[in-house]
Amino acid sequence: MEKIILVAGATGNLGNRISRELIKKGAHVRAIVRTSTDSVKMESLKAIGVEIVIIDMSDSDAIANGCEGVTCVVSAVAGLGDVIIDLQKQILAGALKAGVPRFIPSDFCTDYTQLIPGENRNFDLRRAFRKHIDTTSIQVTSIFNGCFPDILMYNTPILNVKEKSIGYWGDKLNWKLDFTTMDDTAAFTAEVALDDAAPRNLQIASFQISPAKIFEEVKELSGEEYKINQLSSLDNFAAYIKKQRTEDPAGENELYAKFQQGQYMYSMFTTQHTDLANNCYQGLSWTSSLAYLSRFVK
Repeated sequence: MEKIILVAGATGNLGNRISRELIKKGAHVRAIVRTSTDSVKMESLKAIGVEIVIIDMSDSDAIANGCEGVTCVVSAVAGLGDVIIDLQKQILAGALKAGVPRFIPSDFCTDYTQLIPGENRNFDLRRAFRKHIDTTSIQVTSIFNGCFPDILMYNTPILNVKEKSIGYWGDKLNWKLDFTTMDDTAAFTAEVALDDAAPRNLQIASFQISPAKIFEEVKELSGEEYKINQLSSLDNFAAYIKKQRTEDPAGENELYAKFQQGQYMYSMFTTQHTDLANNCYQGLSWTSSLAYLSRFVK
């Protein structure tokens, strides 16, 4: 029997990829979208076979109607508290009214369950929704993919191709960072959405790579030896981020405020995935660090 998977956030970068992977695997994909959604984005989803349901996202009854016959809701929404907490609560309420048995929340990030509350604003929002959904009867699976490796392309302190430098904090030169590409995350998520026995938490990573290993692979690809910088101690980094946040109250309303970027990097250097579920499903291929770096390091 064909499974119906509902995707919230299907017009986004990750949500679109998840929808495509589900279609490939033979699922019927239904996307709930706002009335204000870009028609071009909706048409691109229709073109690959996604059923579009336009609804008022503030109406849980309307969401429940959209969830009729659905076996799993996949949330790939992105935003601050009004989205990660409030909107997801509305989607969850609709799913519960419709009797949907399973829910995959928008937890596509580092495994925040291992982090101290207060160290990462965006993770704290996900933690708050987790606390709420775990009081309900629905079966939940969170997929923790670490960080999307796109940040390696944008001259961040971890890897700056323009300045030919690699940075790390504390004594973490050999600390392995978790990265999963959007394509790999989408393919894995599709498998989980179709797996009625999926557990509560799943950690994945396309590749785990330390700053020292980045140095080696960049040298292999470019023939150049980048400068490796110890940027500061982790304690000093945490203090700097806290000061930066205090001095930028407007950033509280920005998804990727400067202090939040620092919080993401701090989290990457203070926790890592140690129980990878990469081998849970057959037929998946995982992007290697060397293959990914070769896209932009010459």
